Amino acid sequence: MWQQFVESFWLLSRSLGTRGAWDLMNLFPFVVLLELPFHVLVVGGMLRYGLRHWRKPATRLQYPSVSCLVTCYSEGEDVRKTVSSLVNQRYAGHIQVIAIVDGAIKNSDTMRAALLEARRWQGIEEREVIVLPKWQRGGRVSSLNAGLMLATGEVVMSLDGDTSFDNDMVENSTRHFDDPRVAGVAGNLRVRNQAKNLVTKMQGLEYMLSISGGKTGLSEFNIVNNISGAFGVFRTSLVRHLGGWDAGTAEDLDITLRIKQYFGRHRGMRIKFEPHAMGHTDAPESWRVFFRQRVRWDGDMYYLFVRKYRFNLRPSLLGWRNFLFTLVNGLLMQLVLPYLIVGSLALLLFVEPLGVVMGTLGFVYVGYLLLLLGYYLVYLATVSERVRLDLSYLPYLPLFPFFAFVTRAHSGYAILVEALTHSHLDSSMAPSWVLRKNKF
Repeated sequence: MWQQFVESFWLLSRSLGTRGAWDLMNLFPFVVLLELPFHVLVVGGMLRYGLRHWRKPATRLQYPSVSCLVTCYSEGEDVRKTVSSLVNQRYAGHIQVIAIVDGAIKNSDTMRAALLEARRWQGIEEREVIVLPKWQRGGRVSSLNAGLMLATGEVVMSLDGDTSFDNDMVENSTRHFDDPRVAGVAGNLRVRNQAKNLVTKMQGLEYMLSISGGKTGLSEFNIVNNISGAFGVFRTSLVRHLGGWDAGTAEDLDITLRIKQYFGRHRGMRIKFEPHAMGHTDAPESWRVFFRQRVRWDGDMYYLFVRKYRFNLRPSLLGWRNFLFTLVNGLLMQLVLPYLIVGSLALLLFVEPLGVVMGTLGFVYVGYLLLLLGYYLVYLATVSERVRLDLSYLPYLPLFPFFAFVTRAHSGYAILVEALTHSHLDSSMAPSWVLRKNKF
């Protein structure tokens, strides 16, 4: 079998004849048509960002006041790190930190830690720390909307209670609001516990490639796909105009889609991504918890695209650019492609000898790895602000195609679960009685 694998791989490498080309397209029929153009688009955006970044940054016109809504549920002492990292920002403007403790009666440890941290920073000039207890748990959306009622800043940030931030995060993220057309800014995220084990290392590499690199490239063309719930920055007046965050689940993608529904009528509106506004979060440390998290993430995407916003995905609302991007990246690549990949692989295994299958898979793997390496090198040269840390991921790069395939296949399972069971109604982000009040 090994000799047959080598012969098949060599044959495919030298010349993709009619049979070899058919096998390859049978395996990943939309990878060539969809993922390669997407890859080229992102790489082009990163290169464009790198060329712009070499220029001298523009002088700040203003320092808007900022309200940081920190949603807390069961973080315990970790919430003190988050609050401290916000108070200690190097920023000339006023920063208001509102720590909203959801279910404060049961989460007494988190409540106590937040109160201690608030007392610690009393009287600090241009800094204000407020602890807002929500005695009954209502979920993340409920917490954000409660905090929005107390927010006095011109810019509001949606932040997780277990995420810490670099001390120039506010400076780097708010500078985009000098442009009145900017509606929101997606902050960058790194995996804080990436050195723990293989699971966290692969997630750290994924965050680096998909968030740091991917959103940098997409931002250059004003097609940022999502403002992360753990680190989102918005113009406060716009969030209030939208009525705050909406009930249900996946509130980050939800509010991103709601903002984009103004793009068709206000052609200059923009959502930016700032790679140097950095937050640090902990990723799941076991495969079981990781896959459980992805069931929620991928299922929520199906819930929003197919159930909640299926009639809102049109160019008159989103504008042609974001409509086409949502159609290709959101619907085809995220919801359809997993089934095409798994189905075509199963077909290939069924109709071809094992050696031919292995040779074809080997060819696809090498091609994907070369594309990935090129992407990684462009990212290091144009975007990375921690080159030494990012270079530590290089030995794990050959494993990433396997990780990407497994997560793609698993997303198909998550979508199926949501389609059949409405799994978003059983999310850890809010109690079921809150989620079930949503008509979708």
